Amino acid sequence: MKYLSKLMAVAGMAIVAVIPALGFGNPALAASRDGSCDSGEFCYYYNSDNAGSVSDFTGSLDDYGTTQPSCYDFKGAGNGQGVCVKNNAASVWNRSSKAVRVYFNSGYSGSYQEFAAGAKANLNSTLKNENASHRFGPFTARTNMSFSLYETSGGSITCGFDGYTSTPGRHEGIDIARGVGSDVHALTSGTVIYVARGATGSGGLSTISVYNSSLNKTVIYLHTAPRSAVSVGDSISVGEVIADESWHGVSSSGSAHTHVEMRPGRQTHAAKSVSDPTLDNPNPTSFWNNRGYNVR
Repeated sequence: MKYLSKLMAVAGMAIVAVIPALGFGNPALAASRDGSCDSGEFCYYYNSDNAGSVSDFTGSLDDYGTTQPSCYDFKGAGNGQGVCVKNNAASVWNRSSKAVRVYFNSGYSGSYQEFAAGAKANLNSTLKNENASHRFGPFTARTNMSFSLYETSGGSITCGFDGYTSTPGRHEGIDIARGVGSDVHALTSGTVIYVARGATGSGGLSTISVYNSSLNKTVIYLHTAPRSAVSVGDSISVGEVIADESWHGVSSSGSAHTHVEMRPGRQTHAAKSVSDPTLDNPNPTSFWNNRGYNVR
């Protein structure tokens, strides 16, 4: 009897040891990732128009991995079965009850496409075969840049990125105007790395440069009247008043505005816009969207 009990105990330990090896260490994950697009799931398809192999998910994922056997792959039958999901999906079906965003980069960053609950659609030209992460909602509603810069109504974009129509050159930022003397609020947090106070008139350009090390981006504000308390080394919070709208470096008060420019890396000065035929900065729309702003 003792021998039988010992034999049963050993057999039980062997079964427990085998279970993780069979891939059932996470029963919820094993149950949900079966290559079938079930109710409550968000699913990628290898081909356009919801064709080919399926890769199904019940929650957000910030990194799919890039190589087998560790990557998240297409599990369903059909074209693409066994291929890693990252940068290989062409269409989706959102069978969950929440909106889902597909992102160009891992970590829920870069350009994204949002799919409402129940939506079946192809990924757009930016994200087709360029999908690196996805996130389930709900998502915080964005606010308009023109409102957040002044934190009051009445502001408007007077010239968008690369938006010159009569001025020679390529516009490297976004011009927003409300009225001389309006409070100018920081749109991102960071450290002030450069301040030039300037003066009114075309020869008196002012600059405030705020560097965010975690994003490795600098946001630069031109043509304002920087507040006297703002100086190099200051830590700036989103929404903090840093200047007043003015016309420092602009020919007349009637053309007063705040030029807001996002630059990759740590930059003290804005890129040249007027009479420069080459853009140095990337289109900032996805950057501002990911910070919670509409570019309007």
